[in-house]
Amino acid sequence: MRYINKTDLFIIARNSGMLMIGIGILCLVPIIVDLIYFEFNIVGYVIPAIISVCAGFICIKVFDKYSNHKMRLKHGMIISSLSWLWACIICGLVMYFVTDINIIDGMFESMSALTGSGITIYSDVEVLPQSILFFRAIQQWVGGLGVVVMIIAILTKPGTSSAKLYQSEAREDRIKPSTKATLIQTIKIYLIYTAAGIILYLLAGMPVFDSICNTFTTISTGGMSIKNANIGFYQNDVIYFITIVLMILGATSFLVHYKIIKTRGKSLLHDLQFKVMITLIAASTIILYLASNIIPIELLFTVVSAVTTTGASVQPSTVMGTWPPFVLIVLMTLMTIGGSSGSTVGAIKLIRVITFFKGTYKHLREILSPEGRVVPLQISGQKIPDKAVAQSGNYITLYMICILITWALICLCGHDPVVGLFYTMSIQGNVGLEIGQITQVLQPQLKLISIFNMWIGRLEIYPVLITLRAIFEIFKR
Repeated sequence: MRYINKTDLFIIARNSGMLMIGIGILCLVPIIVDLIYFEFNIVGYVIPAIISVCAGFICIKVFDKYSNHKMRLKHGMIISSLSWLWACIICGLVMYFVTDINIIDGMFESMSALTGSGITIYSDVEVLPQSILFFRAIQQWVGGLGVVVMIIAILTKPGTSSAKLYQSEAREDRIKPSTKATLIQTIKIYLIYTAAGIILYLLAGMPVFDSICNTFTTISTGGMSIKNANIGFYQNDVIYFITIVLMILGATSFLVHYKIIKTRGKSLLHDLQFKVMITLIAASTIILYLASNIIPIELLFTVVSAVTTTGASVQPSTVMGTWPPFVLIVLMTLMTIGGSSGSTVGAIKLIRVITFFKGTYKHLREILSPEGRVVPLQISGQKIPDKAVAQSGNYITLYMICILITWALICLCGHDPVVGLFYTMSIQGNVGLEIGQITQVLQPQLKLISIFNMWIGRLEIYPVLITLRAIFEIFKR
């Protein structure tokens, strides 16, 4: 049975065109900063932008007759997967032209920024042009909501195509009845918090450029800083607390944010994922404080950074590598769990973990209960089908298999097992925290594998698997 035919390919190509144009436009935004600072790197942004925009127009014109064909979920997932990969390549070309690194390193840096992984390939980011620092920041800001989500909200019309593309990026929550209206409201909330973050950083004494870039990278839970010492560069507890608040906001569902005003804050207090996240932060910080000699504010900051998958830090990775093994294990666990679904975070996400453990507990109760008794499964007063438990378990299993395979390959290439495991969990969860300097010594093949891990981590595996299956189907013929 053939799952992908020519019509499917033409539908995918036609609907990918608009996304290619959007990615090209994204590459042009940093030119504003380039002109302000007289850096004269305009050509490095224009060439990739022209490539992407022209390719997009060609796809739209050549396959225009397929614009009225109904888009199915499989089309949306393949388009989403390929669009993220295309964005990685095009934005990687910008890095290649402007900073003179090789194309694999450029793709690594861009995929890390777009997916909010926040791990950088540069050993010294402070020597980079201001326009590149801004470009990395805006990639994280756009990638926080999703490259596809941002573009369809701005450039496409309401309809089935928008709904399928929205769903393809592992988003189910609806603020409004229509997908387009949901996206507009989500972006409004995102803009409000972004503006608030910039203002708070300015009031705390941070320079304007730093305030903009750090807000972009924090509210998006990206964490890729413009300073070598990350947020620790500022040595300011007020800035640390502002960053902690922004990280938590970014890791909270946009649906909850939307309801805050209408419910006078009750939506936040009643949201199970938010309550579990705060409990994890509080419990982990207290336990790790008792088990180590780490400064409390630095410990709290790192715990929040791990569970929100931001990857911002106040201590260098080499210092974090000297922390007690128990601390590192707890951080790895938090990085794997992640924050709320419907937010900007990566990792497994709290709702899957909650559903999985609730399902396990339900199974135990069924075994202990009298024969024939039905034990209901509920989360926040809503009945959850057994299918949801199975799906959560399947995803967690797939997620851990990806970590295991990548970790094994890193060890095979001669890297330290502990450092390698921490790094693997970080890239798979789109976190960005590191211990040691493994990124600076990665072999090219491991960089490509890391790009793959960041890609599947951001898209939650299934869209990429479907895309790979479709490619196999094509070449099988």
